Amino acid sequence: MTKPGYPKRVLHIVSSMGRGGAETLIMNIYRNIDRMKVQFDFVTHSHGKGDYDDEIKSMGGKIYSIPSLGTAGPINYVKRLKDVMSANDYAAVHAHTDYQSGFPALAAKMCGIEHRICHSHSNNWLKQNGLKERFMLKTLQAVIKFSATRFCSCSEEAAGFLFGKSAIMNNKVDILKNGIDMSQYTHSDPGTGSRKSVLKELHLAEETKIIGHVGRFSESKNHLFILKILKSIAEEDSRFVAILIGDGPLRETIEKEAEKLGLIKHIRFLGVRTDIPRLMNAFDVFLFPSLFEGFGIVMLEAQSSGIPCVASSSVPSSTDMGLGLVKYLNLDDHMDQWRDSIKAAIFIERPNKNLIIKNISELGFNIQESLNDWLRLYGLQNQ
Repeated sequence: MTKPGYPKRVLHIVSSMGRGGAETLIMNIYRNIDRMKVQFDFVTHSHGKGDYDDEIKSMGGKIYSIPSLGTAGPINYVKRLKDVMSANDYAAVHAHTDYQSGFPALAAKMCGIEHRICHSHSNNWLKQNGLKERFMLKTLQAVIKFSATRFCSCSEEAAGFLFGKSAIMNNKVDILKNGIDMSQYTHSDPGTGSRKSVLKELHLAEETKIIGHVGRFSESKNHLFILKILKSIAEEDSRFVAILIGDGPLRETIEKEAEKLGLIKHIRFLGVRTDIPRLMNAFDVFLFPSLFEGFGIVMLEAQSSGIPCVASSSVPSSTDMGLGLVKYLNLDDHMDQWRDSIKAAIFIERPNKNLIIKNISELGFNIQESLNDWLRLYGLQNQ
C-alpha cells in the first residue's frame, strides 16, 4: 500500500516530449522508478502532441503546455510556471531547458519548492558568439546560479558550457550518466531475422551496406554533412544506403538537398520510429557528425547493439564505452578520411553481449545504476 503523501511528484521542464536525447533519458528513468512512490509531471512549450505524451499519461503523469520563455516573456513565463507549481505539491522541479532553465528554478524558489535542479544537456547553443550573445548567456547563467539548489549535467563539456569551469572545479556540478535500458538492445540479435525484416521493409538488397543515423533534423545534427559523406561513398560503392531516423524543422530541406545531389535511391527517411533497437540491428555503421553534443545517448544505444560508430570530435569522448567500436574525426578533416573510416568500420569485429553489458555497466551507464543518482537530486533516495 502506498504511504500517506505518496507518490511524491517531480515536475520536469522540457521544450517538448519528442524523441530527443534528453527526453529519451527522462523517459528511461520514468519507466524504471517505483511510480507508487515517485511520479513525474511535465511542462512543455509545444502546442502539438509529443511522441511520449500517451505513455506519460498511461503511467500517471500530467502534462502542462505553456508558451515558451521567448513567446511569453520572462514575467508571464514565470507566472505561468508558478500557476502550475502552486496547484501541485511538488517535491522538486527539474529544468532541462539549458540556458533558460534558471526561470523554472526561479518560479520554484518563489513557490517554496525545496529541490530546484538545472540540468545542462548541451555544450553549445545556436547563436552568434558576439558581445550581445555572450552578455545574454552571462545573464541567464546568473539567474540559474541565483535560483537553483543543484546543478547537474550529462558531461563535463556540457557542465562547463552552462555553469562555468569553476563550478566543475569546485564540485558544484553533479555529472549524471545518461543511462539506458540495455536489455532493449542487447537482447536483439543482428544475425537473425531482425536485419532481414528491415531490408525487406525498406526494399533493400541483402548486400546493402547501411549507414544509420538517429537524430532530430536540426542544425546541430549536421545532416548536410551526412549527405556529403554519403555522396562520396556512393560514388565509389553503390551498395551504401543511409537510413535517417527522426523528424524536425530541417527535414524537408534535407530531403530536397538529397534529391538535388541525386541520392534518393541511396537514402531512406523514416521519420520518428518506436522500433529503434530493431532498426539499429540492421545498421552496418552508425554515423554521428554533430556540430555539438551535450552527450549523445544514441551513441550508447548503437554500441549496446554492437554497432561501430564514426562520430565528430564535437561528441564527448565519454560516449566511447571501450568496446573498440568508436572513431572520432574532426569535421574539418578531409572527406576521404570520413569515407575511409566508415568503410573500415564495417569490418570491425563486433563484441559479444556479455562484454557489452559488462563495459557499459561498469562505466555507470546502465539505467539501473542511474536511478538512485536521480532520486538523490529530489531528496527521495530513501523513499
